[in-house]
Amino acid sequence: MDSRLAQFAALNQKDKAPAYLSLVSEILARQDQSLTALDLHTLVETVVQDAGIVVGRQVLSELVRNLGTGSISDHNLRKRVVEETLNTLQPRIVSYEEQVNSLRFQLADLLETEEEWSEAARVLMGISSRSLPDEEKFRVNIRIVRLLLEDEDSVQAETYYNRAASLSNSTSDRETQLQFKLCQARISDYARKFLEAAMRYHELSWLAEIDEEERKEMLSAAVTCAVLAPAGPNRSRVLASLYRDERSADLPSYNILSKMFLDHILRPAEIRTFEKRLRPHQLAKIAISSNDQLASTIDDDESAEPSTSTRRGPSTVLDRAVMEHNLLASSKIYNNITFRGLGALLDLAPGAAETMARKMIEQGRLKGSIDQVDKLIWFDAAREEDDAQGKAGGLGDLEPTNEDTGAPFTKRWDLQIRMTAANVETIVQHLAEKGLVQQPTVTA
Repeated sequence: MDSRLAQFAALNQKDKAPAYLSLVSEILARQDQSLTALDLHTLVETVVQDAGIVVGRQVLSELVRNLGTGSISDHNLRKRVVEETLNTLQPRIVSYEEQVNSLRFQLADLLETEEEWSEAARVLMGISSRSLPDEEKFRVNIRIVRLLLEDEDSVQAETYYNRAASLSNSTSDRETQLQFKLCQARISDYARKFLEAAMRYHELSWLAEIDEEERKEMLSAAVTCAVLAPAGPNRSRVLASLYRDERSADLPSYNILSKMFLDHILRPAEIRTFEKRLRPHQLAKIAISSNDQLASTIDDDESAEPSTSTRRGPSTVLDRAVMEHNLLASSKIYNNITFRGLGALLDLAPGAAETMARKMIEQGRLKGSIDQVDKLIWFDAAREEDDAQGKAGGLGDLEPTNEDTGAPFTKRWDLQIRMTAANVETIVQHLAEKGLVQQPTVTA
């Protein structure tokens, strides 16, 4: 090899390119590839140092083209050749920018097949973008984001996502745009913007261009993010959209979705089952602020029952989502509740339960008020007007009496009992008319 390269060095400049090109083809065509990496490394160093830029670009472009078309079938050998060639050309990247970029794309492909996601992303980060059109820059940034997210590196992924976002109008390619939208959803997911992520995942799950199995995964991701989102009217609208999607019934998480949509209290066993399907970032620990810790110690000086919880707040994202949901669900069941009673429901200290309710009321996610003197939380749940109830069959319109039964909520409770009894009477009459039940006979 050394003697042939010495002969080539003595040739005229116009004859050097054909000579080196023929040597590249000869090395790659060998049956025995044990010396291929060493010979190509020697050839590249010689060409870069002695052949000049014009000849060097011709030879290296041919080598890169052959590597890209699979002239070396062995994966490890090809990877070694690409890496060594890159190391040789890197100090001269200004002269060989196109060739270096092509080699980086190839090395990223090889690393991706090995599932070395972060390494592949770092290789792509080194690509010089000066000569690339905006559309190609957009594709490269999106690919870097996807690779980084595979290794849960959401912080760096968001940086490259922002770069891609500034170039999102540079292409009309549908596949690239879909990849960008998926990155949007995943970035929102990792950034704990679960409500936004749920909406984006659900939107993608309807696109026919995406494989059916992947659409099902996106729908499942949408449900997961909706469950983890902060409780409130906005989440309720997303939950309603997902609950009414007939495809959701086939998901493993449908049980918890239906319970959240119907404002049912979630039980610990159901939470543990759902927790097993979450990804690490969705189980992230959350810190309690010093102000919340101080506020949660309000009742510490009072005599507490042995069963009273001492927890000062939720410990994980899921923990917080479930507590907020159960608090919102309790507002549909109770007119009011004590701090201690809410704490028992949420497995929190009474002061911590009050703090959570106060923050949700402040943020407009819970309608109610707090009476700190009597240590009560009053819920202003939307209710139908009492006089808008239906007629009881056989009894005509129910006229509420003005009897003094105590507090206004007691009156409401009494009226609801009368309405329930009247509705039961209506059902029995309908069943009797159809012969499904027999009216009891009264004997003297």
